[in-house]
Amino acid sequence: MRENLSRRNFLGKSALTGAGLAAAGSTAGLQPDASANPAQGTESPGRPGTILALGAHYDDCPFGIPGTLLEAVQKNYRVVILNIIGDYSNWAPVSDRVEELRNNSIRLAEERGMEMRFLNYASMKFANEDQTQSEIAEVVAEVQPDIAFMLWRRDRHPDHEVASLLCEAALRQPAAILGRSGPRPPRRIYYYDNGPGHTVEFTPDTYLDISEHWTAAMEWLGENMAFVRKQEYDPGNPDGALLSKEKLARYRGSACGVGYAEALLSYNPYPTRIL
Repeated sequence: MRENLSRRNFLGKSALTGAGLAAAGSTAGLQPDASANPAQGTESPGRPGTILALGAHYDDCPFGIPGTLLEAVQKNYRVVILNIIGDYSNWAPVSDRVEELRNNSIRLAEERGMEMRFLNYASMKFANEDQTQSEIAEVVAEVQPDIAFMLWRRDRHPDHEVASLLCEAALRQPAAILGRSGPRPPRRIYYYDNGPGHTVEFTPDTYLDISEHWTAAMEWLGENMAFVRKQEYDPGNPDGALLSKEKLARYRGSACGVGYAEALLSYNPYPTRIL
């Protein structure tokens, strides 16, 4: 597999440690801070907050921020993943296994303490328009996330770019989109990096040390990829997607002085706890 070959093309052809955030930018990403948005911070006892992770495809979050989401679960956050694309009938590797792909993705997320949801759009069959914005905004209104993650807006895959625009609108203005009072934006929003085969012109300002969760993160991604290839996940024989993720995580780790890291770009400047 070439370095710049996306994981989806590859499959089509072969088929926060306890210290939390590390290094530059915000270092309070998973620290509850209701003062940033007084309407938030109303979670049930024992939960520090709710996270909503948004992607276009079933594997965007398991590739982009698996370690971050696993850390959130460990810290007892509620984690909800929303994928805009739920109809994979126009993607050859799983065109006859659409329901199985969705069920497998949901199962893998549930086994890791997360909720995964799908809208009903197909790849290249959705646009930045009112209906799709409203469907995402309804999820924002229901879930009431404290922190949200979304795809970066510059990407080689058109699905990712459209998804980023849709999610930005739904996260920032859910009440205006839905035409009712009540829904509020999350207090923090971050863009995430979806790999060298996709993301372009991405300069992160926040690094998350995922070394503690590295093996589990690779297993989650690997089991997703193995399903598409109709194989059992073999950690000793990683495919192109896992190799790409490992290179990226090591590179991000080197940037902030840890073994493996995931990098984010904060939507707004956020206060940082240094002392």
